[in-house]
Order: sequence, then structure tokens, then C-alpha cells
Amino acid sequence: MDFKDFKLDDSGLLPVIVQNYKTGKVLMLGYMNEEAYNNTLKTGKVNFYSRSRKTQWLKGETSGNFLNVVSIKSDCDNDTLLVNADPVGPTCHTGSESCFFNDIVKSDKEESAQILFTLQDTINQRKEDIKKLEKMPTKYEGSYTQYLLIEGTDKICKKIGEESAETIIAAKNDDEEEIICEASDLIYHLLVLLNDRGVKIEDIFSKLNNRHK
Repeated sequence: MDFKDFKLDDSGLLPVIVQNYKTGKVLMLGYMNEEAYNNTLKTGKVNFYSRSRKTQWLKGETSGNFLNVVSIKSDCDNDTLLVNADPVGPTCHTGSESCFFNDIVKSDKEESAQILFTLQDTINQRKEDIKKLEKMPTKYEGSYTQYLLIEGTDKICKKIGEESAETIIAAKNDDEEEIICEASDLIYHLLVLLNDRGVKIEDIFSKLNNRHK
């Protein structure tokens, strides 16, 4: 889509909302002129137009915190863009993941998908940390996640079997809190297994999306 096809604001700019393609979390709001838009398409990295400095700039050019483009959509009026991006590091200049962190009306519900990716990142880090260990931990020493990864696939699968059975029992007992606890343990161990087998949450989401179509 050519830049001339968009409906621009009074300053000749196009508002751009950027969200994390994995979690859907809104990361920032920026603006593009034609140069920033074309450079975004060309480089695959989000570029903006600075209204204060009146110049085009590449997000992350100084900090290294780039926003790698996954997809770009226009809204129904063609006057706003939605960019799904894979962020490298924090997006906000304050060091926060998102520029939107000042609560006006606070939700009491956690972002559902975010915790899965947080857990995935934590498990990945535990796996990397194993390489630095001088002594291999037991189940009762250090990280339980590291212990599972060191023990390997058979151990992890055994734990999944145990947690599956406990989840079934909780369901049969009609105990909501118990179901939540056991299902949480099951999901955690599944994430460890995915890591052990080199499968990412993104792969699971992609398969689910394809089946949903």
C-alpha cells in the first residue's frame, strides 16, 4: 500500500500502534511520514518520524532496542497502522517493556498469554545457565527447572504423566482451586518438555490458529 493512499492527520503524519506479536501487548504509539513508512517496509525494522526533532529515525538505532516487523495492518479508515513486531529489548526509553505502564484504571486480571512467554524465557535462561554450573544440581538443590532439563526427556515425560493424573483427579473431585493448581503444574511441565524438544510456544499457537480457521 502506497503512503499516498492513507488518510493523514493535519501534520501529514500517520499514527502507528506497535504491539508485541507474541502477546498482543501494546508497546508504543508513534508517527510515520512517507520516508519512515518506506524505510520500515524496506528494512523490516520500525522507523518513525519525530515530531519534536522533525526528522525520521530508526527505533533502536542508538539503544539497539529494535522493533522487527512481523506484520503491518491498516485500520478500516486507512488512517492508522497496527504493527505487530518482535521487540529486541525494552521498547520504552525508561527501560520498560512498554511505554504504557501508568495505570489509570487498573485491571485485576493478568495478561493471559504474557505469562507463557515469560515462563518460556525463564526456562530458556535456566537451560543456558546449566552450561555455567560447576556442579549438576539435584532436585533439591538450585533450580528445579535445571534439574528436569538435566535429567532429560524421560524424567520430564514422567512428571507430565503424574501432573496429568493429578489434574484428572482434581476434575473428578470437582474442586476448582485444585484444578487450577494442578493444571498450572501440568502446563509448566509441558513448557519444560517443549524446551527440551526444541519446540516454541509460537509453534503451538501457529498450529492452533491453523486449526481454528
